[in-house]
Amino acid sequence: MDKELLNILIIDDDEINNFIAVKLIDKIPVKAKVITRLNGLEGLNFIKEKLTDQNNFPDIIFLDINMPIMNGWEFLDEFEQIKSELNKSTYINMLSSSVYNDDISKAKTYTTVNKFISKPLTVEKIRDLYESLSIL
Repeated sequence: MDKELLNILIIDDDEINNFIAVKLIDKIPVKAKVITRLNGLEGLNFIKEKLTDQNNFPDIIFLDINMPIMNGWEFLDEFEQIKSELNKSTYINMLSSSVYNDDISKAKTYTTVNKFISKPLTVEKIRDLYESLSIL
Protein backbone atom coordinates (compact mmCIF):
# COMPACT_ATOMS: atom_id res chain seq x y z
CA MET A 1 0.00 0.00 0.00
CA ASP A 2 1.55 3.26 -1.10
CA LYS A 3 -0.35 6.33 0.06
CA GLU A 4 0.36 9.92 0.94
CA LEU A 5 -2.45 9.96 3.50
CA LEU A 6 -3.92 6.96 5.29
CA ASN A 7 -7.59 7.04 6.18
CA ILE A 8 -8.08 5.20 9.47
CA LEU A 9 -11.38 4.44 11.20
CA ILE A 10 -11.43 3.36 14.84
CA ILE A 11 -14.68 1.80 16.03
CA ASP A 12 -14.58 1.40 19.80
CA ASP A 13 -17.03 2.41 22.53
CA ASP A 14 -14.20 3.49 24.86
CA GLU A 15 -13.51 7.17 24.19
CA ILE A 16 -10.30 7.10 26.23
CA ASN A 17 -8.95 4.19 24.16
CA ASN A 18 -9.87 6.10 21.01
CA PHE A 19 -8.07 9.23 22.20
CA ILE A 20 -4.95 7.22 23.06
CA ALA A 21 -5.07 5.31 19.75
CA VAL A 22 -5.18 8.59 17.78
CA LYS A 23 -2.17 9.88 19.74
CA LEU A 24 -0.24 6.64 19.11
CA ILE A 25 -1.02 6.73 15.38
CA ASP A 26 0.21 10.34 15.27
CA LYS A 27 3.60 9.23 16.68
CA ILE A 28 4.37 7.22 13.56
CA PRO A 29 5.76 9.25 10.64
CA VAL A 30 2.96 8.28 8.26
CA LYS A 31 0.34 10.94 7.64
CA ALA A 32 -3.03 9.63 8.76
CA LYS A 33 -6.50 11.05 9.03
CA VAL A 34 -8.17 9.25 11.93
CA ILE A 35 -11.92 9.15 12.47
CA THR A 36 -13.50 7.51 15.52
CA ARG A 37 -16.97 6.06 16.01
CA LEU A 38 -18.37 4.68 19.26
CA ASN A 39 -20.21 1.58 18.05
CA GLY A 40 -20.59 -0.65 15.04
CA LEU A 41 -23.73 1.09 13.78
CA GLU A 42 -22.03 4.51 13.79
CA GLY A 43 -19.07 2.94 12.01
CA LEU A 44 -21.29 1.24 9.45
CA ASN A 45 -23.18 4.47 8.76
CA PHE A 46 -19.87 6.30 8.26
CA ILE A 47 -18.70 3.62 5.82
CA LYS A 48 -21.95 3.71 3.86
CA GLU A 49 -21.59 7.49 3.51
CA LYS A 50 -18.08 7.02 2.11
CA LEU A 51 -19.13 4.47 -0.54
CA THR A 52 -19.69 7.37 -2.93
CA ASP A 53 -16.37 8.99 -1.94
CA GLN A 54 -13.95 6.09 -1.93
CA ASN A 55 -10.87 8.34 -1.93
CA ASN A 56 -11.80 9.05 1.68
CA PHE A 57 -12.94 5.51 2.48
CA PRO A 58 -10.95 3.93 5.33
CA ASP A 59 -7.77 2.12 4.35
CA ILE A 60 -7.51 0.63 7.83
CA ILE A 61 -10.24 -0.08 10.38
CA PHE A 62 -9.57 -0.90 14.02
CA LEU A 63 -12.69 -2.68 15.26
CA ASP A 64 -13.53 -3.48 18.88
CA ILE A 65 -15.60 -6.61 19.53
CA ASN A 66 -17.70 -5.76 22.59
CA MET A 67 -19.75 -2.60 22.04
CA PRO A 68 -23.33 -1.53 22.67
CA ILE A 69 -25.90 -1.07 19.88
CA MET A 70 -23.89 -3.06 17.30
CA ASN A 71 -20.88 -5.16 18.27
CA GLY A 72 -17.85 -5.94 16.14
CA TRP A 73 -19.24 -9.25 14.86
CA GLU A 74 -22.50 -7.63 13.76
CA PHE A 75 -20.50 -4.88 12.05
CA LEU A 76 -18.47 -7.50 10.16
CA ASP A 77 -21.64 -9.29 9.05
CA GLU A 78 -22.99 -6.02 7.64
CA PHE A 79 -19.63 -5.06 6.09
CA GLU A 80 -19.54 -8.41 4.26
CA GLN A 81 -22.77 -7.34 2.52
CA ILE A 82 -21.33 -4.09 1.14
CA LYS A 83 -17.69 -5.00 0.46
CA SER A 84 -18.51 -5.86 -3.16
CA GLU A 85 -19.25 -2.15 -3.71
CA LEU A 86 -15.65 -1.24 -2.85
CA ASN A 87 -13.01 -0.63 -5.46
CA LYS A 88 -10.16 -0.48 -2.93
CA SER A 89 -8.75 -2.66 -0.19
CA THR A 90 -9.70 -1.98 3.40
CA TYR A 91 -7.84 -3.80 6.16
CA ILE A 92 -10.04 -4.55 9.17
CA ASN A 93 -8.17 -5.32 12.37
CA MET A 94 -10.03 -6.65 15.37
CA LEU A 95 -8.93 -4.69 18.43
CA SER A 96 -9.98 -6.39 21.61
CA SER A 97 -9.11 -6.97 25.22
CA SER A 98 -10.54 -10.45 24.72
CA VAL A 99 -8.02 -13.22 25.12
CA TYR A 100 -10.55 -15.92 24.31
CA ASN A 101 -9.32 -18.27 21.63
CA ASP A 102 -12.94 -18.45 20.42
CA ASP A 103 -12.82 -14.76 19.48
CA ILE A 104 -9.47 -15.16 17.73
CA SER A 105 -10.75 -18.22 15.86
CA LYS A 106 -14.01 -16.50 14.94
CA ALA A 107 -12.10 -13.48 13.58
CA LYS A 108 -10.22 -15.82 11.24
CA THR A 109 -13.52 -16.98 9.69
CA TYR A 110 -14.07 -13.49 8.22
CA THR A 111 -12.19 -12.90 4.97
CA THR A 112 -12.38 -9.16 5.65
CA VAL A 113 -10.38 -9.43 8.91
CA ASN A 114 -6.68 -8.76 8.46
CA LYS A 115 -5.42 -9.19 12.05
CA PHE A 116 -6.53 -9.74 15.61
CA ILE A 117 -4.74 -7.20 17.83
CA SER A 118 -4.92 -7.47 21.60
CA LYS A 119 -5.48 -4.28 23.57
CA PRO A 120 -3.85 -2.08 24.54
CA LEU A 121 -2.83 -0.70 21.16
CA THR A 122 0.82 0.36 21.16
CA VAL A 123 3.13 2.15 18.75
CA GLU A 124 4.88 -1.19 18.18
CA LYS A 125 1.63 -2.94 17.23
CA ILE A 126 0.74 -0.14 14.81
CA ARG A 127 4.25 -0.27 13.29
CA ASP A 128 3.94 -4.06 12.89
CA LEU A 129 0.60 -3.60 11.14
CA TYR A 130 1.99 -0.89 8.85
CA GLU A 131 4.99 -3.06 8.02
CA SER A 132 2.76 -6.05 7.21
CA LEU A 133 0.80 -3.79 4.82
CA SER A 134 4.00 -2.32 3.33
CA ILE A 135 3.17 1.16 4.60
CA LEU A 136 6.52 1.63 6.36
